[in-house]
Amino acid sequence: MTKIMFVCHGNICRSTMAEFVMKELVRKAGMADRFLIDSSATSREEIGNDTHYGTKQKLREMGIPFERRAATQLTKSDCEDYDYIIGMDYANIRNILRIGGEAAQDKVHLLLEFAPPSYKGGVSTMYGSIKEIDDPWYTGNFDATYNDVFAGCQGLLAHFQQ
Repeated sequence: MTKIMFVCHGNICRSTMAEFVMKELVRKAGMADRFLIDSSATSREEIGNDTHYGTKQKLREMGIPFERRAATQLTKSDCEDYDYIIGMDYANIRNILRIGGEAAQDKVHLLLEFAPPSYKGGVSTMYGSIKEIDDPWYTGNFDATYNDVFAGCQGLLAHFQQ
């Protein structure tokens, strides 16, 4: 079983959106039994809070099932247990590596690494030139976030189907 952990700053917008989108994509592909999919935060700010209403509204609009959940913080143990630890932006990646240390080193990816080439333009870093997924907590643009998350999750699914 492949274990995927999606990570963002607060675990109420982007990472939860990615969790529910990916669960639906693998379900539709008949592969749900091959994956354990979860999400968490790098910060403690939203611990215990449910998914942001804007995320739930967008998921509902797109027909993606979701459930009530409580935001959790990524742990070193998660970094040891999960096969893929997927951040939404470069700050997430830095914080994942700070939390997980060596256990996270070879497992960390930006979600849009898996998206089509048109999504990969961005800031050049040690991870390459990959676009970040903007945080709708600040932008208010859940449509753009959904489009990026969906493209990344579709690419991630294609990665596993190869």
